[in-house]
Amino acid sequence: MNTIVDLTLNFTNDFTGFSKETSKIIEKDGWNASTLTFYSHCGTHMDAPIHFNVSQQTIDKIPVSDFVGKAWVIDVRNVGSQGLIYSNHIPENVLEKFSKGDSLIFWTDWSQFVNTPKYRDELPRISEELALWCLENKVKMIGVEPPSVADVNNLKEVTKIHQILLKGVVIIEGLTNINALQSNCVELIALPLKISNGDGAPARVIAIEKY
Repeated sequence: MNTIVDLTLNFTNDFTGFSKETSKIIEKDGWNASTLTFYSHCGTHMDAPIHFNVSQQTIDKIPVSDFVGKAWVIDVRNVGSQGLIYSNHIPENVLEKFSKGDSLIFWTDWSQFVNTPKYRDELPRISEELALWCLENKVKMIGVEPPSVADVNNLKEVTKIHQILLKGVVIIEGLTNINALQSNCVELIALPLKISNGDGAPARVIAIEKY
């Protein structure tokens, strides 16, 4: 038996960088339709290496095999506001089972602050040490709840962390609903919109728990 959990934020007009406007209505035009406008890194989204000029690889050029795989859920809720996450936050029992090519989801419970200043300005971050660990251990995907893996108000930090990870790790930002997972090991599927020459794209992200 499988349980499928949606880890994706709802896109609403409350998000900075997203808008949904009525384009057609059934009474007048025969069908309902909307015009959607996205900033490429709003809501639940994924980054491409070109986002920080790590390489010229764009979101549409990342192999789809990089969007699916086994992922470990790491509980780092104790890190708190503006805290740094290190490799020693990964429990020993996970490290013993971890294989190169596995992915990591960091559960900070940060999505509860979405659409507030705290969500962006006080986010817990991936440390340089952890970013290097992920690269060296060939982590496939890293998923976080905040809108970024690093402090978006610190250009030096946000550049360094992204440039390390994007050398080999797919970045997923803006996750939610991690508390609904019953297992610390899931099948993670994260599918970005296929934007030609895209530096990033909104994504639908789900976790499959197998029992």
